[in-house]
Amino acid sequence: MDGAAVLKPLLPSLRPSPKHVPLFPLTGPGSSLRLARRKEKRQDFALSVAFNPSGNFNLSPFDYEDDSNRVAPPMPPVEGRFEVIIDNNSVQRLDLSPFQTATGITLPSSAKPKEFLERTIGFTINYERGEAEDPRELSEFPEIRLWFVRLDALYPWLPVLLDWRAGELARYAAMLVPHQMSLRMGVVFNPEALELFVMKKVFVVYSWLKQHDVPKPRLKTGDMARMLGFGVGDELFDLIDQDPPDAY
Repeated sequence: MDGAAVLKPLLPSLRPSPKHVPLFPLTGPGSSLRLARRKEKRQDFALSVAFNPSGNFNLSPFDYEDDSNRVAPPMPPVEGRFEVIIDNNSVQRLDLSPFQTATGITLPSSAKPKEFLERTIGFTINYERGEAEDPRELSEFPEIRLWFVRLDALYPWLPVLLDWRAGELARYAAMLVPHQMSLRMGVVFNPEALELFVMKKVFVVYSWLKQHDVPKPRLKTGDMARMLGFGVGDELFDLIDQDPPDAY
């Protein structure tokens, strides 16, 4: 079955593609981000979905509309969440001990989903730039992205445990998925790369939640995909259930 039949972008709207605009910082928790998709064959238009950490999707069909007042402000971090603090030293050494110390997850098999789903996990990135005038965002530093690549390789189900409503899921995706930054549209992901990322996480997260007997794994997995602008059909979960993996 074609994966496109079961993983569809939510409520796309046509709007002119952005011109060159300055970047805005993706540096703190709770940053209000927006996801957008581009159509390669039509350079004058882009498919976009406005995103904010509260989980609402606010679509503006016309480029000239000021939709800033339509986007809900970022939600504050979940109280008592597990806070992972990384700095230059841990990034340069690809040292995952800050994550393991903050969460207590020393081995992938030691994670208890129910506890982390309730408290959630967030990241504080204390990264000092080599040059004060370096205009790059944190998600544009290769060494920071590599740290998150290693983290994701060891804990591929981690996105479902993040503090979604404070923007952590979007920030995490920005570390792993090719994208551009736009003041008006926020994080503009490569559409094919984002779709593959979401599809892979759906496979991993759904099976992992089921293995740990988490209630309503389809709903939780679907909510995760929806936060990144995709809907997941039950037929995909049915296919996964026919041949589940041994363990994650």
